[in-house]
Amino acid sequence: CPPSLPLSPQGFLYTAPIREQGNIYKPNNKMMEDELNEKAVHDVHTKEIDLVNRDPKHLNDDVVKIDFEDVIAEPEGTHSFDGIWKASFTTFTVTKYWFYRLLSAIFGIPMALIWGIYFAILSFLHIWAVVPCIRSYLIEIQCISRVYSICIHTFCDPLFEAIGKMFSSIRATVRKEI
Repeated sequence: CPPSLPLSPQGFLYTAPIREQGNIYKPNNKMMEDELNEKAVHDVHTKEIDLVNRDPKHLNDDVVKIDFEDVIAEPEGTHSFDGIWKASFTTFTVTKYWFYRLLSAIFGIPMALIWGIYFAILSFLHIWAVVPCIRSYLIEIQCISRVYSICIHTFCDPLFEAIGKMFSSIRATVRKEI
């Protein structure tokens, strides 16, 4: 062994490279171990819900943001009493807030049940019916397309070549007479 190459403790010329973080089964550092534990514990059904930001994907940004000013507005020169305006604002805001809470308390869980069943059925049909049908169709159509391609190349290509050769000798000239 040349003296310029280091030997491993076992006497081998080359050693297996050691990753700084360790492997996925025996991590060397605490950070990687914590990441693995988080991934192992993460479950869709038991994940924490964000009670502050309840629309993280912004599904209802353009639909539900209705404030008092979006519904009721008094033009310049036509104003009610200030007390009436303030009471109307408060009545509108509080009514909208509490009536939404009442409706969601009454119908929220039944609607969640209905939508859960609907999306479960939709997922089931997509996974067990739609995708297999499409895959089956694509497999079958591939076989048919090969047969169709062979027929076209066998019967139509010679015909079109012959017609092309017949018309290739025709020359057209355009003259402009004044």
